[in-house]
Amino acid sequence: MTEPTASPEPPSDPTAPSDPTASPESPSGPPPEPPARRRGRPSRAESAGTRDRILTAAREEFSAHGYDKTSVRQIAKAAGVDSALVHHYFGTKEQVFAAAVEVAFAPALAAPDTLAEGPPDAVGERLARFVFGVWENPATRAPLLAILRSAVTNDTAAAVFRRLVAAQLVRRVAARLDLPDAELRAELAAAQLVGTALMRYVLKLEPLASADVEEIIARVSPVVQKHLTQP
Repeated sequence: MTEPTASPEPPSDPTAPSDPTASPESPSGPPPEPPARRRGRPSRAESAGTRDRILTAAREEFSAHGYDKTSVRQIAKAAGVDSALVHHYFGTKEQVFAAAVEVAFAPALAAPDTLAEGPPDAVGERLARFVFGVWENPATRAPLLAILRSAVTNDTAAAVFRRLVAAQLVRRVAARLDLPDAELRAELAAAQLVGTALMRYVLKLEPLASADVEEIIARVSPVVQKHLTQP
């Protein structure tokens, strides 16, 4: 007596639903790498001081090489970042310079406040003493020197510096003067102070460069006073 043969399994129905508990086979080879972060973009872990580091490097490069011979790539290298990161924070070289000027000039921007801190007949001395106090302090003089050296050798740098002085210093001083020609007076006073500082600290013309600062204040103050208050 022969054993019955096993019946063949019916062919699988391709339209039948698959087993929901079955897991798909893993593809061979290593998993795909995540997309790379865009070159030059700051990550969340980057230090909050990156922007300040770029500005410090920019000021030093502009001081050492001048505006014309300084590039965004040089600034980035000095700051230890990618040049795309400099563009990300500031934009063009002119915009980097403008930001560096604003930071360097920041201590002097409180000068207009001295006009309201005492009697009107001593405003010239207060303003001169404040401005030369900023220049005599090594910590605030160094960044100003870096910026002025570029401003006197390049038209673009000079225009950036001029816009800052006009907007942040001259117009603020003029706003405190109750006179019809207040802006002209403020510009003349600024020219006296900035020009003297330029000749003393940047060009270092003698004997002005070696003169005692108190003597300079005593000689400049009456001129500034006349520009700001006298008819």
